[in-house]
Amino acid sequence: MSGSELLQRRHTAMGPTYRLFYEEPIHLVRGEGVWLFDAEGNRFLDCYNNVASVGHCHPHVVNALSEQAATLNTHTRYLHENIVRYAERLGNSLPGELSVCLFVCTGTEANDLAFRIARTVTGNSGAVVAENAYHGNSMVVTELSTGEYPAEERPDYLEAVEPPNLFRGSVRYGESNPGKHYAGYIDSALEALWERGHGPAMFLCDTIFDSNGALTAPKGYFSSVYQKVRAAGGLCIADEVQSGLCRLGDNMWGFEDSDVVPDIVTMGKPIGDGHPLAAVVTTPTIAEAFSSRFHYFNTFGGNPVSAAVGLAVLDVIEQEDILNQVHEIGGRLGAGLRLLKDRFPVIGDVRGKGLFYGIELVTDTDRLTPAPSQAAQVQNFLRSKGVLLGTTGPFDNVVKIRPPLIFAQEHVELLLVILEQAFQALEP
Repeated sequence: MSGSELLQRRHTAMGPTYRLFYEEPIHLVRGEGVWLFDAEGNRFLDCYNNVASVGHCHPHVVNALSEQAATLNTHTRYLHENIVRYAERLGNSLPGELSVCLFVCTGTEANDLAFRIARTVTGNSGAVVAENAYHGNSMVVTELSTGEYPAEERPDYLEAVEPPNLFRGSVRYGESNPGKHYAGYIDSALEALWERGHGPAMFLCDTIFDSNGALTAPKGYFSSVYQKVRAAGGLCIADEVQSGLCRLGDNMWGFEDSDVVPDIVTMGKPIGDGHPLAAVVTTPTIAEAFSSRFHYFNTFGGNPVSAAVGLAVLDVIEQEDILNQVHEIGGRLGAGLRLLKDRFPVIGDVRGKGLFYGIELVTDTDRLTPAPSQAAQVQNFLRSKGVLLGTTGPFDNVVKIRPPLIFAQEHVELLLVILEQAFQALEP
């Protein structure tokens, strides 16, 4: 069947809401490691998917899934060792008192549950997030996703703060104490919530600002914000769907880069290497306070098969020394991207770390005029050369590089060569 025929069937059966990547969509049929294969046998280097965190169809993960699926799959209202072992290992990977795991299936569910816990425990109803954030797609979490939900329709329990963008924000590279400056925005957000009768229940934030274009927080930002939120009676929630599981290269979890310990951590797709597995991890005190009012149950969250998959992913992280590999390979990738920036004026900024980078494109380096058309050209050029990546940011002008964690030096070299070709081929 041709791709155009399948596209028409998809549109008829699934409607217009779904979107596909690329001007010429790809019909994928197989994945292996960092590679994806289409129906015609073409191979693509995957520089986009944090879902397949330890690689597409990793044999150890596939075997763990298959063996448990062939044995038993039920839910958490029965005892099962896989589930308990996974909760213990996941909790042990986190600092401080973060140790109690509640399992769900998606990052959306994790953030939804975290907000529910925060409201229950604090007795407050307000929330603070970053402008242009994305945290999921349930009704409540969609309202928290300020990058997609209309600003004029935001609920009165919500306030959004300017994220720390040192390239085009209110304080930029070279200016003094940007962390303190950006953290100061939380004060007016908290005040506005109180004025509308909503004490803060939570501050929910990625520890790398993906939808803002792969921004990393300046020194002191999160520690200052956490202090202010807690003083106002709220909880601090780290959304680790994008930055967790060694993604940033220095620590297992992204918030550790800022020397803070959240009250709640939410995790999603990467912890299951493509299997629908997600989690909320909090402290015994918070878990006890929540359970004094509510019980929680999720039919598929934390089932024995999902737990087997999660355990296998942690095995791979440890056995293949993933954190050190991401640190080393990510450093080489970042150095190569900065060399491209020196050569091509359209590259206004290169930012990120580990195996998560954003390349912001501009048509005017003084005015910082966004270049979304050029970002789309780069994305589609790479697709034509067998490399897959995405775009992001408020202006959709940031080329996003976020490959599986098993990326190696040979993959970095291939990516950099084709990126160079793409920038050389750019049309004004």
